[in-house]
Amino acid sequence: MRVQFLTVALAASLAAACGAGPEPSDTAPAPDAASAPAPPMLPDVIVAERGGFIPEGVEYDMDNGRLLTGSLSEGSVFQLHEDGRVTPLVSDPDLVSSVGIEADELRDRLLVANSDRAVFQGGTRGQAMLGVYNLTTGERIAMVDLAATVEDAGDDAAFFANDVAVADDGTAYVTDTRMNLVYRVDTDYAASVFHRFDDDGAGPNGIVEHPAGYLLVARGDALWKVPLADPAAATAVMLPEDIPGQDGMVWSAGRLAIVSNSDNRVVALTSGDDWMTADLAGVAAYEPQGTTAAVVGDDVYVVHPHFADDDPPSVTRVEFQ
Repeated sequence: MRVQFLTVALAASLAAACGAGPEPSDTAPAPDAASAPAPPMLPDVIVAERGGFIPEGVEYDMDNGRLLTGSLSEGSVFQLHEDGRVTPLVSDPDLVSSVGIEADELRDRLLVANSDRAVFQGGTRGQAMLGVYNLTTGERIAMVDLAATVEDAGDDAAFFANDVAVADDGTAYVTDTRMNLVYRVDTDYAASVFHRFDDDGAGPNGIVEHPAGYLLVARGDALWKVPLADPAAATAVMLPEDIPGQDGMVWSAGRLAIVSNSDNRVVALTSGDDWMTADLAGVAAYEPQGTTAAVVGDDVYVVHPHFADDDPPSVTRVEFQ
């Protein structure tokens, strides 16, 4: 996401992506569509009944048939109903800014990147935590301190947990935009630093897992492939065109859909060489500024947080050309 606060628009991409189903591949065939519940027919646009909660992250909970959003300002996780009503699912006093959210339907979990947006205003180190909740009830399962795993961080270190992806085995991976790294959290909720980007590139933002055994990580205008077995072998994916402001990413209909928060478009990519390079598969424009997306069936819905005004946030179905 790109957050705009009281003084000046922050040009850095910050935020979260929601994971959808993985890209079909030779090593991991697409799940049987007949085994999944039929997605609902959502309106093309859903406008929230109120503003102020700034939903940077959005996710579709397939098991319970509901659209969920995070909240940068209130910290809670909400259900956004088709008629615009906003009702809380997770209300946890330890959630400061809920950024990326990920539904792990297989384990009935909701994973939430828990940060503090005040870090971008200065005067605070921010935070990087992972909240884990029961997907159905919203009851808290765990709160994992990710920042505590960073050794010798220094007094001037700042943290911002941004997005989360879940691998097939239940392991979670969380990006930290300010620390320029990715955390790993196992199924016992033990955390560690998985990979640090040591170049001068943008801090990591959106993240998805590929069933062939690697992560794809958005970093500004670059997309990175990070092997799970050897993160030190991380390489930049050769893209077909510039995609600035890469934010949230989702798998949709066999394509990787990347939300550009600076260009107001979603760029869909495919790859024929295991994501060493990527090919353009479609582009969808939207207004106003968006951060990430949720997948409902074969449809992609972009969330519009309204960082800079008091208008109520919304989600919009986009059409690829």
